[in-house]
Amino acid sequence: MHAYANPTRFVRLSGAVTPWAAGVAVVAFIVGLYLALIASPADYQQGETVRIMYVHVPAAWMGMAMYASMAVASAVGFIWRHAVADLACKAMAPVGAAFTLICLVTGALWGQPMWGTWWVWDARLTSVLILFFMYLGYMVLVEAFDDPQRGLKSGAILVLVGVINLPIIKFSVDWWNTLHQPASVTRLDAPAVHISMLVPLLVMTVAFAALGLALALIRTRAEIVRRRVQTLQMARAAAAD
Repeated sequence: MHAYANPTRFVRLSGAVTPWAAGVAVVAFIVGLYLALIASPADYQQGETVRIMYVHVPAAWMGMAMYASMAVASAVGFIWRHAVADLACKAMAPVGAAFTLICLVTGALWGQPMWGTWWVWDARLTSVLILFFMYLGYMVLVEAFDDPQRGLKSGAILVLVGVINLPIIKFSVDWWNTLHQPASVTRLDAPAVHISMLVPLLVMTVAFAALGLALALIRTRAEIVRRRVQTLQMARAAAAD
């Protein structure tokens, strides 16, 4: 792990991985959208509106996965003083926020014809909204300090505290009586989704995951370059004084 704390080595490695991740995302999106919009059947109850699932569910999973990855990066930054971990955490925040926003918007579009309303203060919906606010709060907090390192450390604390929301999101449909349907894919027994819908859903999940990885790597590289520029500017200002 310490080998990848070297920013130069990380930039070189991420530069090799990013094109592959982007390529997988493009191919998976093409295949997944074809399967989701054309090949898969309409639901016998929900009709064509069920196709929103192929965007809504992967976006929800990626919103949670990005926050979990930020929590891991924050812990690594605290424990091992990993030089890239805090920057990676900062880079992933806007990506995770975008996925969570997509989840909320598509959920509203799906909920209106199914529930007759765009929004309810349902346990699952409310906890996902809190996740979105956690992303926004982190992004504001890290930029609120003149010292970038203090901002990153303060943001890392917020991320680690907020990680308790992830199991609440996951198990909210089991713990409380909610309008949101229970888990139908990530179950201990067999998934409750028919194979004709499960395959396009999994392909779209691969597409979202590959896109999230590519964007996270690109933004982390950008943060490393930004940090180098800031360091040079500070050194030049100190030399001028």
